[in-house]
Amino acid sequence: AFSEGVKRLKEGDVANAVLFLEAAVHRHPEDSEAWFHLGTAQADNEQESMAIAAFNKCLDLNPENLKALMSLAVGYTNESLPHKACKCLRDWLARHHKYSSLIGRKNNDEIAKSSYKSHTELLDLFLEAVHMSTNHIDPDVQIGMGVLFNLTGEYKKAVDCFKTALQVAPEDSMLWNKLGATLANGQMSEQAITAYHQALNLRPGYVRTRFNLGVACVNLGAYREAVEHFLSALTLKDQTKGPKTASNGNIIWSSLRMALSLLGSTDLLDSCDKHDLQFLNAHFKLN
Repeated sequence: AFSEGVKRLKEGDVANAVLFLEAAVHRHPEDSEAWFHLGTAQADNEQESMAIAAFNKCLDLNPENLKALMSLAVGYTNESLPHKACKCLRDWLARHHKYSSLIGRKNNDEIAKSSYKSHTELLDLFLEAVHMSTNHIDPDVQIGMGVLFNLTGEYKKAVDCFKTALQVAPEDSMLWNKLGATLANGQMSEQAITAYHQALNLRPGYVRTRFNLGVACVNLGAYREAVEHFLSALTLKDQTKGPKTASNGNIIWSSLRMALSLLGSTDLLDSCDKHDLQFLNAHFKLN
C-alpha cells in the first residue's frame, strides 16, 4: 500500500494516493515515512488539519525528519498559526547537519516570548544559512525564508525566495503552488495563474492548486473559468472514497456558490446547495 500510495502521489493521482497511504499507516502505524507521505497527500487534497496531524505523527516517530518539519511550518502558516510555524522553522535549522551550528539545540522559550523578536531573529538565521551556501542554492532554506516573509505579508520578498528555489527545483509542483499562492496574496493574480498551471502540469490531481486557480480567476473576473476549476477540484476530491469531512469540502462549495452568483447563474444555486456535482458537471459539460 505504501509504495503504491507514493507512486500515485508522484503521478498526481492524489485522491487514490490518500487511500493507499491511509491503508499503509493503518497497517504499519510506526512507519514515519508513511505518515509523512500521507501528510503530503492530505495537503495536496486541501485537507490541512489532517495533513498537520499526519506530519506531527511523523515527527513523533522521527523528530529528525526535516521535510516533515518544513511541511508542518507551511501548514501552520496556512492555518494562521505563526508561533507554531516559527517553532518548526527553528527546529528545522537546529536539526539540520549543516545549519545546526547557527542555532544550537536550545529550548524554545525565546520563540514563545515575542513573536516579532523570534521572527526577525529567525529571518536573520535563515539569511546566515543562505550565506553559508554561496556557491549553490539550497531550495529548503529559500522556502523557509519564503514562509517567514509570508507570515509578515512581505509577499514580493517571498516570491523572490520561491523563484530562487525553483531555479534548482523546477519539477516541484508544491513549490509552484506556493509561488502561485504568494503571488495571489500579493494581488498578482495573472502571474499566480501561470504558476498554478505549472503546478498542475506536473501534478494534475492537485486539488489545492485547482481550488487556488479558481480563486485567482474570481479575482480577475473570469467567473466561468472559476466555476469550472471549482467543479474540477470537487470532482477530484469526490474520488477519495474515505470519510468525507465537510469542513474542507465546504470551502470549495461556498466558493463555487459565490462564482455562480457572480456569473449570474442563480438558477444553479439550488443544485450547488444540494451538492449535486453530477448535475453541475453535466451543465458545464465537464467530464
